[in-house]
Amino acid sequence: MTMTPGDKAVDVAPGAPITIAAVGGKLTQVVLKNDAGEPVKGRLSPDATSWIAAEPLGFGRTYTATAAGQGTDGKPATLTSSFTTATARFKADLSMNPLDGQTVGVGQPLAFYFDVDIADKAAVERAIQISTTPAVQGAFYWFDDSEVHWRPKEYWPAGTKITIRATIYGKHFGDGVFGNNDRVANITVGRAITAIVDGASHQMEVAIDGKVARNIPISTGKPGHETPVGTYVVMSEHTDYTMDSSTYGVPADSPLGYRTEVDVASRMSNSGIFYHSAPWSVGDQGHRNVSHGCINMSTENAAWLQEISQKGDIIVVRNTGGPTLEPWDGLGDWQIPWTEWQKGNR
Repeated sequence: MTMTPGDKAVDVAPGAPITIAAVGGKLTQVVLKNDAGEPVKGRLSPDATSWIAAEPLGFGRTYTATAAGQGTDGKPATLTSSFTTATARFKADLSMNPLDGQTVGVGQPLAFYFDVDIADKAAVERAIQISTTPAVQGAFYWFDDSEVHWRPKEYWPAGTKITIRATIYGKHFGDGVFGNNDRVANITVGRAITAIVDGASHQMEVAIDGKVARNIPISTGKPGHETPVGTYVVMSEHTDYTMDSSTYGVPADSPLGYRTEVDVASRMSNSGIFYHSAPWSVGDQGHRNVSHGCINMSTENAAWLQEISQKGDIIVVRNTGGPTLEPWDGLGDWQIPWTEWQKGNR
């Protein structure tokens, strides 16, 4: 009989698999207890040749295993082994977007945020399992030392079922940082809602499942405030929202500042790009670009678009004369070419 980890092992990650195996025989009894005498639940394989711990271990504890078995020759065998688990310098908590039960658009990346920098990024990627129906090709990409996203090579197929199992508890991520709590989420991809904004024609073309549903007159950023071009992912949806220039560094009481209530607004970037209702610019919509960078449309059109869509929908902005959308500005994941994304930016 053998045990993993080995006898008198130290600094064992609490999330590491604890196994006892029999070769040339079967296990008849396995008991694993901590230093308080409390037993650890485990599972014996159907053929009784292996046992594995079935619950997480504690940090900084000593565990002792006692096993009995019988060889194929009928002779009994015993094993006693002990080990000590690691003490964490820091226990890392994980936040996720999207969350369990949510329905998202075809452009939604799976974003994971730790509350501490991660040294062993490969260990994190091994701990986060993503399964989908239908299967898609995807990869992780690190935006910084504490934020990693996973996205497919192409937009999600409408109706995809996604399961995330972030089994991080007790896993060592380097420099004494261990995962704290596991996270699980089941997510559904909704209809394929995609929009193309053309700053030259001043129109937004909205398609549902590949078929054009509406052309919306719009106004993008005026000279000096040109809307960045690129592929945006809708981040959040709001009603009765205050558009405030001070959120991106322009005081509301300055000549170029504003603080305006709008009926409908959907965020497209962290830097303050929204599509939103703008009844004051209806006369310009379809003709001129007069906004501070947002995509203006009528209240009726904004309400319709928000009603049919969800976060994670794709909005492609073209021909505004603006700079290129930065990948880190909101959920600009699709700004990174797949060949670069696959490398992971570890």
